Amino acid sequence: MIRDRAAQEARLAMAMRLVQEVLIPAEAETDATDEVPAGVLAALREAGLFGISIPEAHGGLGLTMEEEAELMLVLGRAAPAYRSRYALNSGGAAQILLHVGTPAQQGRWLPGMARGEVVAAFCLSEAEAGSDAGSLQCAATLEPDGGWVLDGTKRWVTNAPEAALLVVMARSGEAEISAFAVPAGATGVEVLPAQRKMGLRGVHVADIRLHQVRLPPDALLGPRGGGLRAALAGLDKVRLHLAALCAGTAERLVEEGVRHAERRRQFGKRLHEHQAVAALLADSATDALAARCMALELARKRDRGELVAGEAAAAKLFATEALGRVADRILQVHGGEGYMEGSAAERLYRDARLFRILDGTSEVQRIVIARWAVLRGTIA
Repeated sequence: MIRDRAAQEARLAMAMRLVQEVLIPAEAETDATDEVPAGVLAALREAGLFGISIPEAHGGLGLTMEEEAELMLVLGRAAPAYRSRYALNSGGAAQILLHVGTPAQQGRWLPGMARGEVVAAFCLSEAEAGSDAGSLQCAATLEPDGGWVLDGTKRWVTNAPEAALLVVMARSGEAEISAFAVPAGATGVEVLPAQRKMGLRGVHVADIRLHQVRLPPDALLGPRGGGLRAALAGLDKVRLHLAALCAGTAERLVEEGVRHAERRRQFGKRLHEHQAVAALLADSATDALAARCMALELARKRDRGELVAGEAAAAKLFATEALGRVADRILQVHGGEGYMEGSAAERLYRDARLFRILDGTSEVQRIVIARWAVLRGTIA
């Protein structure tokens, strides 16, 4: 649902200028240094992107799902590392606060998150609990005064070194998992050294140890035992957001491939005049278009209150798998030049691989989709 087309077009134009004039020119530096330049972060804050999925009442942009999807299609044309710096503030941590947080909890954290002054991190995965979130072992012990004590280790926490707020999933009983708002500076919180990654350089991922971290009663987010349900409540939004991002990145890759195929000549002809290369470009353009259409259509459906979990999983599955195919083909179009470090095709090829794992692996998405299809009995 687009509430004001003129206002939305102004946002999209702003986003395109940001992509072309600030983000893409900084990609090589970000990749080489593993740091997003301070000026880029300032530009992201000024554009309000840290609050992309936070309501206006809390200082965010207050976009509908369709408006957000359109914006991510544009922003997805820049390296997805930037998205991980701003959009995760509106992802799992913000969605839990929005769904089950008290007014006091929301007022404490959400405005700073929307401004980009507070970086939030979502702490779910553990050594033996990734896709199987129900197996996590991080323990939350209830104290006589109503407070809590957390003990355990969380793995692969995005933005952990920069985070001021940790939303931690912990086992509060034998068969229950609860969510907690943990200030990163709390006694007993230890952020381990950032880990090196294949792609998304500029985004820092680290393990976090929680040793006898004492929290007041109001650190509990939502009802006791409601942590996973609270996390799942916003998952369809997160997956559609990611689908739109991947569609935008696929479009950027197609443009990179077309530009190279127009410039490069082999056997006396431009590359795109060779049928085999033309087929790679055609298949890539088709994948990008299909991912765009799916993300936008299901975003509209969510705005109407009609989206179901299987459809969001299908969008995430298709768009992330499509991006992987496009990245592979476009690197092939570039040949040896694409394999060399420093090319956009090489950087985006490395970045693209994460999205088949992030926010639910492709295998998990297929399980969700299959259950939806069986329950529905038919696809209309």
